[in-house]
Amino acid sequence: MISKRFLAVSAAALMTLGLAACGGDSDSSGSSASGSGKEPLKVATEGVYAPFTYHDTKNGNKLTGYDVEVVEAVAAKLGRKVEFSETAWDSIFAGLEAKRYDVVANQVTVNDERTAKYSFSQTYTDSVGVIVTRADDTSITTAADLKGKTAAQSSTSSFGTAAKDAGAKIENVEGFNQAIPLLKQKRVDVTLNDSLAVLNYLTESGDKDIKIAGEIGDPTQQAFAFRKDSDLPAEFDTALDELRADGTLAKISEKYFGKDVSGGDPADASPSPSAS
Repeated sequence: MISKRFLAVSAAALMTLGLAACGGDSDSSGSSASGSGKEPLKVATEGVYAPFTYHDTKNGNKLTGYDVEVVEAVAAKLGRKVEFSETAWDSIFAGLEAKRYDVVANQVTVNDERTAKYSFSQTYTDSVGVIVTRADDTSITTAADLKGKTAAQSSTSSFGTAAKDAGAKIENVEGFNQAIPLLKQKRVDVTLNDSLAVLNYLTESGDKDIKIAGEIGDPTQQAFAFRKDSDLPAEFDTALDELRADGTLAKISEKYFGKDVSGGDPADASPSPSAS
């Protein structure tokens, strides 16, 4: 099954072709906080997962993204400098467990399996599957409307399975970047994807020919991940409360997605049934 990570990268590829991929487990430092004599906050992230953590080729190849900006804002509240370690997703939790990092900032979906092994901050991203149609199409707004329609999906993705289960015919594509042209050319009726991927595409492209017509599936929540013995979750929660109250989270969110996806409930993270 293709994860949300692949789908979001595919969407971002429309706007970030030529994105420079960084080498595995390289280090780069941020200086968003003075440090005040405190130890730097060691943050693990991929650096190749746009729009959440990636290198901006238009701005000196700087590490940036939604997750990067949020964790930098948290660190500033804590009065700590940030040291980013860029590493592959497959090894990111092993590095956390080995105490190479203090926290993972990489759209980690909260689920039962992970909460058994790690501690989490409150959520800073909410997402859900969405139904994408042409802007002038009013015939599809729910999963029930997909029956008999043709959906552009990766056949092995969770969204491809959802479309097929709803009775849609599947036009196989490699990802969102292939699905959108087919949709606009009326070669398919619909495509399903993660809300964050679609919102980022709409924000970056300004495309008025397609729209989010409805939602499908259960919402997921993403949070910062820590070792079980870490004292940082409580500190992060306090900082996130302040950032939510002063509008910083909403501002960062709207920059990347055109709306606030940082989560309306600043309580604790609720486990989701599926992982990212």
